Amino acid sequence: MMRGEAGLLADLGVLAIPFAAHEHEAVFTVAESDAVHAAMPGAHTKNLFLKDKSGAFWLVTVPSDARVNLKALPGAIGCKHVSFGKAEDMERLLGISPGSVTPLAAINAVPGSITIVLDEVLAIAETVNVHPLRNTATLGLPGATILDLLRHWGHQPLVAAIPVQEES
Repeated sequence: MMRGEAGLLADLGVLAIPFAAHEHEAVFTVAESDAVHAAMPGAHTKNLFLKDKSGAFWLVTVPSDARVNLKALPGAIGCKHVSFGKAEDMERLLGISPGSVTPLAAINAVPGSITIVLDEVLAIAETVNVHPLRNTATLGLPGATILDLLRHWGHQPLVAAIPVQEES
């Protein structure tokens, strides 16, 4: 059942979770979001929707400036070879489209249908900025609270040191 943004906001209210909400113009890339997010305190994110060789889906959330090493990533998260997932799989599993990717879309996912991974730096951050299932707004929440929400929805999030490419 797709609960969407209304379900997300309802859960934040019921669980008495404080958050900062920012409405803004649509952003589709990290570059576009950098300008919008300049005035927002906290860690900014980017999300990788991936599929591994066995057919399992992964949503990996990292700091927006991280250049993820996709060759080394499987070893860090416990899978074999990953590639980018298709938009139609994202829509089917998470109820969102590219540009609106967020770990909070796990509210729409059947537990076990996708593994949500949060970079260890974000997991301990005081404020992590993520989309509320649309790219025209951003919510600021503590990393630990994002993990609590994922568990509340029946997921078992993974916190990992996501490997990044060395600067050349």
